[in-house]
Amino acid sequence: MPADESVVEITDLVFRWPRQHAPCLDVPQLCLARGEHTFLHGPSGCGKSTLLSLIAGVATPTTGRVALLGQDLGRLSSRRRDALRADHIGYIFQQFNLVPYLSALDNVLLACRFSTSRRARVEAGGASLRAEAERLLRRLDVSADLWRASAATLSVGQQQRVAAARALIGGPALIIADEPTSALDGERQQAFLDLLLAEANGVGATVLFVSHDHRLAASFDRNLALPQINRAAGGEGVCAI
Repeated sequence: MPADESVVEITDLVFRWPRQHAPCLDVPQLCLARGEHTFLHGPSGCGKSTLLSLIAGVATPTTGRVALLGQDLGRLSSRRRDALRADHIGYIFQQFNLVPYLSALDNVLLACRFSTSRRARVEAGGASLRAEAERLLRRLDVSADLWRASAATLSVGQQQRVAAARALIGGPALIIADEPTSALDGERQQAFLDLLLAEANGVGATVLFVSHDHRLAASFDRNLALPQINRAAGGEGVCAI
């Protein structure tokens, strides 16, 4: 794919929840370029998490088009959307969604067990999966004595960094981060963000980062307020997620 081609392209997107008359999202156009880092913000309930779900192919638009790497997600089966997401999206959830009984290391490796493409990209770089997982954990300041600890025993900050390593392994084209720093103080937020963006730059990944903390916006190429591009903002539609 050419360097200037969009990783995400949204055209005439409308999303309406069942039994709602008004849409909660009405976005005429949004493009995220390869390697671009975008800070997305807006008040609670404005549809940020719903938009992320649509970009990730977890939900599909009522009308319009959401394309990932040129593929219209609305035209794919749920199985194909799942495979495309596993291969090309690293997702850092607000609550991290680690498997609590697995070790930190095994949580990171899960991403490559669900995606042969991500596993192949690691191996094409000359590293074993374990070596790459350990490199990311070390880079993200998770000490080696914690790699075998179960996720449930880790602190919030440690879980956050394990979740970031899981999102980054295998060089996905898009990193989606949904309020991942909300439980951290300002200094730790910025340190985590610097590491995340540096690793994303290393593989040319696009980053879509959602946060209420506007102090973090200066680290990004673009500062995007969802209500400014959502024609449904201020209407009767309500986004529940």
